[in-house]
Amino acid sequence: MKPNLAPIVDRESLVKLVAENREKGRKIVLANGCFDLFHVGHVRYLAGARDLGGFLIVGINSDEQVRRLKGEGRPLMPENERAEIIAALSPVDAVTIFNEPTVEELIIAVRPDVHAKGTDYTTETVPERDIVREYGGRVAIVGDPKDHSSTELIKALGGKR
Repeated sequence: MKPNLAPIVDRESLVKLVAENREKGRKIVLANGCFDLFHVGHVRYLAGARDLGGFLIVGINSDEQVRRLKGEGRPLMPENERAEIIAALSPVDAVTIFNEPTVEELIIAVRPDVHAKGTDYTTETVPERDIVREYGGRVAIVGDPKDHSSTELIKALGGKR
């Protein structure tokens, strides 16, 4: 039995979904990350992002970008599986995979009302903050303290990744 999943869409389809939801008066929120080894910190981050608005988009770094960010041997799960896991979560309305080194191009394409980042940032240290502010959006910090890490979990399991 296949779970009820949020759509996993390409950039063009996502832009259409965003337009439809804006027409309905829904606030657009964007969260992003690698989500390589899913843990409770991810759940709390996405729940916090959902609390900010009516339509939550989650951008997932492509396999290529995860390798660049985290090193060889990562990701542990391929992008399509990571996207499916995120799409199965109740707070999530749409998922997309982005292949650029940063989330900036995705932000420019969908112009979220709120760009949600985890607590390893402050509103002033979010790399994309200026782009978001330029079009009138805002940056919000959500989730629990950064006490959880896929990298640390892998190390605890005896991995070298």
